[in-house]
Amino acid sequence: MPMPASHGAGSAMPGHEVLRLEGIVKRYAGVTALAGVDLALRAGEVHALVGENGAGKSTILKVMTGAARPDAGRIVLGGRAVSFTSPLAAQAAGVVAVHQEVHLLGQRTVGENILAGREPTRLGLVRWGELHRRAQAVLDSLGVAIDSHAVAGALPVAARQMVAIARALSLDAQVLVLDEPTSALAEAEVQLLLGVVRRLRERGTAVVFVTHRFDELYAACDVVTV
Repeated sequence: MPMPASHGAGSAMPGHEVLRLEGIVKRYAGVTALAGVDLALRAGEVHALVGENGAGKSTILKVMTGAARPDAGRIVLGGRAVSFTSPLAAQAAGVVAVHQEVHLLGQRTVGENILAGREPTRLGLVRWGELHRRAQAVLDSLGVAIDSHAVAGALPVAARQMVAIARALSLDAQVLVLDEPTSALAEAEVQLLLGVVRRLRERGTAVVFVTHRFDELYAACDVVTV
């Protein structure tokens, strides 16, 4: 089913535009998943994406984060047209996704997961103290009580999501996509996550929040696209 264009619904004052999708079309084997979608994301704004199954939410996220190439339309990031060839290319440009199922290196520490592939080194050796200092600083900025030395695989689901968000921020994410982040969380964990989302808004990150829960829309989101 094609997804309609975006419509704002919120009282928060938006910041500058970070990312814009213009006239996005995506077809799979002759079936149109997206038909001319327009979507604008602004700094310091939490933008909810909602709709029934099959409405096109996953497809627009894939286009936004480089996992799928649009058949028509364009992506504008920071005022310039871009073309993401892969999720890694999108991450390098500052568009990072945290999916419903978080995949971490379970036997490695939280700090290693946050800075995986970007470990500080000296003479070819990892500077472990510096790695954990940097990782802990990101975690602390989110207001979450997670030790960067903890083994990632031993953490509960909510904490693993926080680690994934911290990794995204360590990549200097301008746009953070949260795909059904609360679906496997208990109520107390949901409130913790929503608190982190509010902090992301305050620091100027553009957040895409995919959810089926209307209470979360009212609690954390500024704009809704159906």
